[in-house]
Amino acid sequence: MSHNPDIFELRIKVKPEHLDEQQHVNNVQYVQWVQDVAKAHWLKKATKEQQEKVFWVVIEHQIKYKRQAFLDEELILHTFVTETTHVTTLRHVLIKNAETGKTLVEAKTTWCLMKNDTKKPVKISDELKRLFSVEE
Repeated sequence: MSHNPDIFELRIKVKPEHLDEQQHVNNVQYVQWVQDVAKAHWLKKATKEQQEKVFWVVIEHQIKYKRQAFLDEELILHTFVTETTHVTTLRHVLIKNAETGKTLVEAKTTWCLMKNDTKKPVKISDELKRLFSVEE
């Protein structure tokens, strides 16, 4: 498989509601951001018609927490898709400190494509693969 992933970027600033009792970003917040950046990427790339026909659900998260983030830090979230199966994609997310460039979180998430009307898995078309520059 050759691939040239489409890398999508989202920037966020750490707010008080993102913090836990230790005053650093809560691990659950990182999971939310992993989902948020994936959704933002999908909404940017997919047509309205595609968005009306299908949606994605997470079936697995793998997350490595490498460093902490604190109040008012600016973070960069990068995401890209590297693999597809019949109905799933493997999406990578890197969360970095915008000032230092250091990686805070590395995530790999498996997403399953679902048909809106049946709520069942549906084959990922070549057209959708091309949206994210994933070629079989």
